[in-house]
Amino acid sequence: MEKSFSESYAKAGVDITAGYQAVELMKKHIARTMTAGVASDIGGFGGLFAPDLAGLQEPVLVSGTDGVGTKLKIAMLLDKHDTIGIDCVAMCVNDIICSGAQPLFFLDYIACGKNIPEKIAAIVGGVAEGCVQSGMALIGGETAEHPGMMAPEDYDLAGFAVGVVDRSRILDKNTVQPGDVMLALPSTGVHSNGFSLVRRVFDVEHADLDKPLAALDGASLGQTLLTPTRIYVRAVKAALAQGKVKAISHITGGGFYENIPRSLPAHCGVCVDKASLRIPPIFDLIAKTGDIPERDMFNTFNMGVGMCLTVAAEDVPPVLDALRQAGEDAYVMGQIVSGSGVSFR
Repeated sequence: MEKSFSESYAKAGVDITAGYQAVELMKKHIARTMTAGVASDIGGFGGLFAPDLAGLQEPVLVSGTDGVGTKLKIAMLLDKHDTIGIDCVAMCVNDIICSGAQPLFFLDYIACGKNIPEKIAAIVGGVAEGCVQSGMALIGGETAEHPGMMAPEDYDLAGFAVGVVDRSRILDKNTVQPGDVMLALPSTGVHSNGFSLVRRVFDVEHADLDKPLAALDGASLGQTLLTPTRIYVRAVKAALAQGKVKAISHITGGGFYENIPRSLPAHCGVCVDKASLRIPPIFDLIAKTGDIPERDMFNTFNMGVGMCLTVAAEDVPPVLDALRQAGEDAYVMGQIVSGSGVSFR
């Protein structure tokens, strides 16, 4: 480390040795994610992974990339950085499992104004936890210090996930037909979407984020908003094992109106039973505080539904049973109908 220290670079605002220290601190977190396919150590120029393709006739790689968005601002205001990495993993892995894929490995990218090793290690610790929940290896990443472009306390986080699925098992939304049933997997709250609106509604930079609120059953606003995005890998794998799932939708930015139609053929829509929805209190507080119309709420947030699975009506009992045994209190939220888009009854 001493030999690689650059005094000139340090004067420009980049501390190379802080990067080395951060890597050392994060190694214990990364070690938790190691799976049988990992074929390289952290620190090389690329992460190597040898997937087990046994039993796959025609393996297809599925990839996804995403970030956490302005939810990061809540983490910065609370100076709590050990869970935000779970959100990063969730936003990527919850997308790739919609095709029926088994997650394999993950890479992360952190850009920061100043590299504070303990802070970077805490962020990566969250990423590692998300990977453990997903059964996925964290095989590489990058931390970039951007003095002059970002304030010292600021950072951004993005990730990249890769999975694999046999071509014959890729979910085909064109198998969906009127009369099928849509199941809901509950969210843990706002997840990682709509935070630009959330921040404006609550004026978070000036709010008391630690104050317990009766409207949130005694939880604080900060605690509620920072709750990590739920990772659905285990439950979806259990449901897919039944061989009955026709389509899956991850409810992210754009809410019901944008995401659900992506999992339906052109001639099908869904009629949602609004009374069935288990909407967490945070959404009611957002709507009332910001005077936000109901349609905008369903067009921005997940409204308590993190993921939707579509199955034939006769397959509802076994799939619900598999989901519940995997820890998801799933329920019927609506029915597929002729037409298009999302409607409510």
